[in-house]
Amino acid sequence: MLSYQHIYHAGNLADVHKHALLAWMLDYLTRKDKPVTYIETHAGRGLYDLDDPAARKTGEAAEGIEKVGTWFDADHPLSRALRSVRSAHGPRCYPGSPLIAAELLRPTDAVHFAELHPQEHSALSAALARTSAKCYRQDGFALAHALTPPTPRRGLMLIDPSYEIKTDYTEIPRHIAKIVRAWNVGTICLWYPILARAAHEQMVAQLETAHPAALRHEVRFPPARPGHGMVGSGLFVIMPPYGLSDEAARLAALFRSLMPA
Repeated sequence: MLSYQHIYHAGNLADVHKHALLAWMLDYLTRKDKPVTYIETHAGRGLYDLDDPAARKTGEAAEGIEKVGTWFDADHPLSRALRSVRSAHGPRCYPGSPLIAAELLRPTDAVHFAELHPQEHSALSAALARTSAKCYRQDGFALAHALTPPTPRRGLMLIDPSYEIKTDYTEIPRHIAKIVRAWNVGTICLWYPILARAAHEQMVAQLETAHPAALRHEVRFPPARPGHGMVGSGLFVIMPPYGLSDEAARLAALFRSLMPA
């Protein structure tokens, strides 16, 4: 239950998909002076060394951010966050979503991260020590329900579980329904893996029925190595910010360029 550590997958193509659109949404939300709330339910350690043997073992970063980082110009919010993190922590570091959020959000914003794994939580707290973010060693869904509706009410929640617990697929629609009832003005963003066995389909079909105005965005990519089960990445965004669908379409075209002809 607490075995998952993202260091083996940091900077992979799913991270590129998720982090590019997350960074775009955070940039959009902070264009106004009004403060926002950001909540993340499964934060991980927040900062990854791509030269770590665990990261190098899978080769996923080499097929991910190291291969496609040129997709984003210098002004893209993901590029800005990556540049700032590497300036502070070294050129081979890669920020998880907590560090991306910390770079793009402002001192006036309320920022909350949940991470249950003790070592990952400790590393996350250290990575965010100089920020005003609050880190909780707590179940992410429990924190999400406890904090919603938040103050400020304008904001975004990222739900990004490992899916190592198979009941996640059946429980997530119920959690999201409760969160949306409590926080009906918040942007709720769920990430999910697209596996060869299509484990996500029933969950996403339930979500589409319950939230027909949401944005479902999926990209496909070649396996990072022979036999690797993840062949794509999905985001389901309830209350998507204006313009997100255009940015998602631009990104999808770039991902299609990776697929064999």
